[in-house]
Amino acid sequence: MAFTATTLGPIRRAAIQFRSRALIVAIAAIGFAVAAWFMPTGISQLALAAIAGTLTVIAAWSGIATGFGGAAGRGMSGSVAQLIEADSAPTIVTSEDRKIICHNPAAVRAYSADEAQTLAGALQKVLANPGAILFRMESRARSTGSAHEDVVTRLGHLRLGVHRVGNGNFLWRIEKSADRPQRSGDPVPLPMLTVGRNDAVLFMNTAARELIGERARNLDRICPKLPMRSGQLNDINTPDGTASCLVVELEGTAGRREVFLLPGVAAAERQPDGWAFFDEMPVPLLKLSRDGAVQLSNRQARDLLGVESCGDKLLGDLMEGLGRSISDWLDDAAVGRGTVHSEFLRVKREDREVFVQVTLNRAKEDGETVLIAVLNDATELKSLEAQFVQSQKMQAIGQLAGGVAHDFNNLLTAISGHCDLLLLRHDEGDADYSDLIQINQNANRAAALVGQLLAYSRKQTLRPEVMDLRDALSDLTHLLNRLVGEKVTLSLSHDPMLSAIRADKRQLEQVLMNLVVNARDAMPQGGDIRIETENMILEEPLRRDRAVVAPGRYVSVKVVDQGTGIAADKLQKVFEPFFTTKRTGEGTGLGLSTAYGIIKQTGGFIFVDSTLGAGTSFQLLLPAHDVVEEKPVKSEAVVANDAPAEGVVLLVEDEAPVRAFASRALQLRGFTVLEAESAEDALELLEDDGLDIDVFVTDVVMPGIDGPSWVQKALKQRPDVSVVFVSGYAEETFGDTQSKIPNSVFLPKPFSLTELTETVQRQLS
Repeated sequence: MAFTATTLGPIRRAAIQFRSRALIVAIAAIGFAVAAWFMPTGISQLALAAIAGTLTVIAAWSGIATGFGGAAGRGMSGSVAQLIEADSAPTIVTSEDRKIICHNPAAVRAYSADEAQTLAGALQKVLANPGAILFRMESRARSTGSAHEDVVTRLGHLRLGVHRVGNGNFLWRIEKSADRPQRSGDPVPLPMLTVGRNDAVLFMNTAARELIGERARNLDRICPKLPMRSGQLNDINTPDGTASCLVVELEGTAGRREVFLLPGVAAAERQPDGWAFFDEMPVPLLKLSRDGAVQLSNRQARDLLGVESCGDKLLGDLMEGLGRSISDWLDDAAVGRGTVHSEFLRVKREDREVFVQVTLNRAKEDGETVLIAVLNDATELKSLEAQFVQSQKMQAIGQLAGGVAHDFNNLLTAISGHCDLLLLRHDEGDADYSDLIQINQNANRAAALVGQLLAYSRKQTLRPEVMDLRDALSDLTHLLNRLVGEKVTLSLSHDPMLSAIRADKRQLEQVLMNLVVNARDAMPQGGDIRIETENMILEEPLRRDRAVVAPGRYVSVKVVDQGTGIAADKLQKVFEPFFTTKRTGEGTGLGLSTAYGIIKQTGGFIFVDSTLGAGTSFQLLLPAHDVVEEKPVKSEAVVANDAPAEGVVLLVEDEAPVRAFASRALQLRGFTVLEAESAEDALELLEDDGLDIDVFVTDVVMPGIDGPSWVQKALKQRPDVSVVFVSGYAEETFGDTQSKIPNSVFLPKPFSLTELTETVQRQLS
């Protein structure tokens, strides 16, 4: 049987553990053998001889297994040594007890691995506390097979890698970080400190010790005024007094911080001598003249700005201000006017949107004032700010739309209602009939405009239902084909196993119509519009356009055109109300904002992709629902007849024109109507126990006591009365309260004469 390193592992370990007792076992075997020799022949002699034989076999096994396993281990080590021999990076193989088994020449040159017994001993010259780091990495390698970690050492930034090999052995590879420039001597020529919790100094490189003059144990010995401010000038204790240095602080692991000091970039009267270290700084830095010309830049800054070189460029060529003039800001910083010299700027990059926070500090060079700009990537911060601003904008528009809707819908109810009353007295042949129809139609158009504002602010009344999107699109296809015209071809592509969704069918149709009309307008010469539906399963959160789509099942609907496309700078504004890329008079700017509001209120997401000259794609993501078979509810339709209705209605409405129209409409239908202009008047009428009321028709929002509140009080004495709530606000604004009121329905304003009378009649049936 051929033994491998794997099969010998447990045998060798057991033999090694037993090897220290092998001599005792051998002596005991000899003792039992001598005793058996002198023992009279019999069972006792045989027993002693058997024990002696067993102990002899055990001692021999320990020696053979140890020797054979050691030979196999030496063979394996020899193979590994050949493998790592030519590696340019220092590589060391250690045993389970962290002793060095073998190493390559690079490890000898870099860390004198041939003179150390353990890896921690070899790294003692470059790491302040190698044992903790090695133990942490070794623990991860035991569970995952390998581990990597970047550490700051006396020789600069190093990358430690460890891989598990064989049984209990580890292969360590130590290489310089590729993204950190290295130099001869001290590879980090800037003064650098590693600071732990409670401001304890864990490590200082040579440059830091030379600057401060000694090995300090705490930051309060180095900086007389704590805390040290990253990105600002700080006074540092030196053997000659104090020196002003620019401090740059990076957050490390396990609560540690790396603090870099840029000497020479100090107060205005000092002469800088640290420009040679500019590219060594691990944060983006720019050296600017007083007029904003970039004199020096480090690699981190160029990467952040997306340029290969900053030479012969002004700060204004690389960034743009978000309100304040850059030249005024630079002048204030150059003369020390004011105390805050930090601004948020937008980087002029074409590939992506980047925002930076720029902090300016003064320095002197050859008698001239120069500025040191410390850049911090603030893209994520500005993204969060944009989300907050968008949320505030939505809230403001929602409040505006709600207030406008309430007052405007009251006016529209009065206009359209009295128009309905006039139409009852005019036939189609009358001269005034067409004028009345025009008034009615334009009132409805105004109501639709208010509805669009409510849709954007997510305050409209939705009637969601679980439905098959394929059926909805099939019903809508005929209308969409009429909308696109003859030059444009409309095609539909469905997933055969498309899941159901829950949405308001009428509102969803409005969204699709808006998207298709926009696609048509983007192709004046004609083209193809594709509507594609498919199921989508997200295993991980989808982050896009400042939105996060949670994992789950979704139905995707895409509307794709081949039109002119939308410019990148306008793409993020297309969902804002009254923003339009069309010419004046061709669009209101409410179509996409309405679609946005409807989809968000439905619980979905809407995204847009566009390329100038290549077309635009809008994608809707709606949560998928399981189809629940519900028993059909038989709606008791009110049969229109000329027979007068019966019943007493208490009408409570604070707007006199609306109250006058509603009262006349109900009376014409045959109802007995009692009017009240406030909730207090209604409750006073109901104090008469002899008054029988069949239906309450009340506005929701009124001065004093609101509609739901007075109805709840009245129903305590008259529990059998039905209720019709009317309001210019959305039902959702008081839906929770209404659900607690039995036998109540909601009728949104503006309503027509027929809608009002039929709703009241239905409550009586």
